[in-house]
Amino acid sequence: MDINFLTQYQGLIIVSSICGFIAFLVTFFSMPRLIKKLKDADIVGRDIHKPSKPLVAEMGGIGILFGFAIGMFLGVYFYPQLQEQLIVSLLVILLVGVVGMVDDLVQLSSKEKLILLWLAGLPLIWIAPPNVGIIYMLSMPFAVSIASNLTNMLAGLNGIESGLGAIAMTSLSVSCIIMGKYDVAVISMAMLGALLAFLYYNRHPSRVFPGDVGTLIIGAAIVVVAFIGRVKLIALIVLIPNLIDSILKVYSAGVMERQDHKPTQVDEDGKLQAPDGGFNSMIRLILKRPMPEKNVVIMVWGIGMAFGILGILMAYFLKNKII
Repeated sequence: MDINFLTQYQGLIIVSSICGFIAFLVTFFSMPRLIKKLKDADIVGRDIHKPSKPLVAEMGGIGILFGFAIGMFLGVYFYPQLQEQLIVSLLVILLVGVVGMVDDLVQLSSKEKLILLWLAGLPLIWIAPPNVGIIYMLSMPFAVSIASNLTNMLAGLNGIESGLGAIAMTSLSVSCIIMGKYDVAVISMAMLGALLAFLYYNRHPSRVFPGDVGTLIIGAAIVVVAFIGRVKLIALIVLIPNLIDSILKVYSAGVMERQDHKPTQVDEDGKLQAPDGGFNSMIRLILKRPMPEKNVVIMVWGIGMAFGILGILMAYFLKNKII
């Protein structure tokens, strides 16, 4: 193999790692100030899964977006030849984040959110592979809309969304490197760095919630990496926990608005328990018996890790093939 070829892609891996590290630092050090500002602005929500129901800062996903954006700009600076796909990727994820902010503030209906997320994903068409049909191109924003909603549905417990997102991004980053899709590693590692930093503040007991601005962008980032890196099968595998949760909810209760959901209950000992009746979900399947919130989150993370490892194994067997 040509030495210049190896050097080029080793450089991309190093740059991707730097982008991820800088995204981590930016998010990590901006979060305390952001949390204070959100509380001062009364952008807070009650942590209903604690006996004391404390108030926690909401919309902390803004910090994820901030760190991710800085990481992506570094990628553009170091590799201007990737400028188009990196800027389009950043644009899509920022637009999805804006939809999330609007939803956090005014609570969009399911239909409104789906339409706005589809529109947010439209810029991906600009970087569609050559010679693909109109159906393929329109499927790209559609996938953004669906995946963003999937990562938004398996949520509600301290650290569950950011932890699952970090697991998915780790799997995609490793898979892309295994398969030689080094150019999209900038995207996945920048998001990974921002998510890991946010998880420090979002883990149990949470000091901040991601809000829809945080949960929606995770699904959008997965889709962006899937289409640009042509690792759609790997992306589908890492999203299986979210798919299972979504299927359980829709099958048991149909499409419900958030205000119609009956929340998981917490007893005096701080253990969670599934309410009588209502919809099914992955969390409620785990809660066949009451258990602490941290344990539930760890079990969901474990499921995510299993599929993340499966995605990496699939990448190893399918390397050098286009998915």
